Amino acid sequence: MNVYASILEKLREEKVHMTLIDPASQTPDRAGKIAEEAEAAGTDFIMVGGGSTNIDGHMLDRTIESIRDSCTRKIIIFPGSSNMVSDRADAIYYLSLMNSEDPEFIVGHQVRAARYLRALGLEVIPMGYLVFEPGMTVGKVGKARLIGREDHILASSFALSAQLFGMKLVYFESGSGSPPTTVSPKVVSETKALISVPLIVGGGIRDRETAQAITRAGADIIVTGTLAERSQDVYASLHPIISGVKGGIPVQK
Repeated sequence: MNVYASILEKLREEKVHMTLIDPASQTPDRAGKIAEEAEAAGTDFIMVGGGSTNIDGHMLDRTIESIRDSCTRKIIIFPGSSNMVSDRADAIYYLSLMNSEDPEFIVGHQVRAARYLRALGLEVIPMGYLVFEPGMTVGKVGKARLIGREDHILASSFALSAQLFGMKLVYFESGSGSPPTTVSPKVVSETKALISVPLIVGGGIRDRETAQAITRAGADIIVTGTLAERSQDVYASLHPIISGVKGGIPVQK
């Protein structure tokens, strides 16, 4: 079963949690340890990448290999540029930063990577990617015209456009390392009323209550990144969030 089909199958049972690991933020060994503890805490998939654009192929390969050796979860590349491609992963998001003011992030990097992705045979998952206030590094690097965290009209219109373009996922991001302020639940609920593809929300989700509020509003997938990377005890940090995402069902270590 491919990764996208696995995501849809999992969503038929419960909400999904993904852990984001940035290869530029720690060593490959540390990345493997984060993935191991995240799996124990109940995360469903590992995303590798993020806002960094200066990650070379060797660093990406080593990080994915370390994660592969440490856990059994499927690995999805979350690319910051056309250089972030590796056949060690299970899939890659073919994402378009739809609210960027620079065509490079809407379609330029994607065009440069297209032939290579085809040659690798890596599973490609088309995704509409939208950055909200405060945006943080990804907003600056991607030259995003930030969407207000309460702007449900613009956010839902972008999301519906992504679906109409044929994208299989929509991702609402308020920025890696952002303050504990995420996209508002109203934006999530208004968007889910318009689209039928899975909605991912990330950025600023650092506690069980926030995770529950976003999932109850309609988010299908919650992403946690910075919290896991900075924690001395990844399991203890992620377990409350993941159990909240999944309706409070205890997850055994």
